[in-house]
Amino acid sequence: MNEVRPLAVVTGASSGIGFELAKQFAENGFDLLVNAEDPGVEGAADRLRAAGADVQVVRADLATFDGVEQLYASIAATRRPVSAAALNAGVGQGGAFLDNDLADEARIIDLNITSTVHLAKRLLPDMVAEHDGRVLITSSIASTMPGSFHAVYNASKSFLRSFAEALRDELRDTGVTVTSLMPGPTATGFFHRAGMDDTRVGRQPKDDPAKVAKDGFDALMSERGKVVAGSLKTKAQGVASKVLPDKLKAAAHRRLAEPGSGK
Repeated sequence: MNEVRPLAVVTGASSGIGFELAKQFAENGFDLLVNAEDPGVEGAADRLRAAGADVQVVRADLATFDGVEQLYASIAATRRPVSAAALNAGVGQGGAFLDNDLADEARIIDLNITSTVHLAKRLLPDMVAEHDGRVLITSSIASTMPGSFHAVYNASKSFLRSFAEALRDELRDTGVTVTSLMPGPTATGFFHRAGMDDTRVGRQPKDDPAKVAKDGFDALMSERGKVVAGSLKTKAQGVASKVLPDKLKAAAHRRLAEPGSGK
C-alpha cells in the first residue's frame, strides 16, 4: 500500500520565495496545492512535480474575496487535511505615499493583509478539528521598521507579524502552530515589480530565496514562532532592529528606499 503524503498549500508559488517554499515541501515528502495569479505557476508546478510531488494548481487573484474563496473551494475539494500552509502571496509599491495611486496601495492591503486573514479564517478551523497543522505567514524584516517610501508595504508586514504571533498564542493548546517568516531583501522580482529599480535597496546585493525558504521551512517544521531568514547581514539587521529607535530606523529606510537613491 502506498503511503499517503501530507498536503501543503503554498500561495504566491510561481516564483521567488513562494516557489522555493513549495520546493522545500516537495523535496520533504509533501504533495502540493499551489496558487498564484500569473501563468508562471504552471511552469513552476511542472518543476515541483520533478521532485516527486503530486501538484495541483489554482490560478486565482487572492487580492479579491472571490479569489480566496475559489482557492479554498479547491482545497476543500481535495477532501484531504491540510498539514501545512505557507501564506506567502504579497506585493509592494515603492515611492512616496502622496505620489502613489490609491489603487496600488489598496491592493497591498487587499493581498498582503486581507487575503491572509481570509484564508487563515478558512484553513485554521479545519486544522484545529484535526488537532494538527502548521501555518507559515510571510512577514518581513521590514515589519520591524517604519517604511519611509514603502509605507503601506512595511505596515502590512507589521500587521502580518503581529497577526501570526497572536494566532500562535491563541492556538497553543490545539496542535496547530503558526510561524512568522521574516526575510530581508531577497533576489526575486519584488523590487522591480514595486517600481524600485532606481533605489539603493533595489540595486544592492540580495539574499538567496532558496536560503530564505530553507530557513522558513526548517522553522515551520521545528514549530518555532518566528525566524529572521537569509544571510548573516539580514539576521544582524533583525538584532539591531530590536534596539534602534524608530526615528533612526525610518531615516535608514529612507536612505535605502527613496526614489533615485540608487543612482
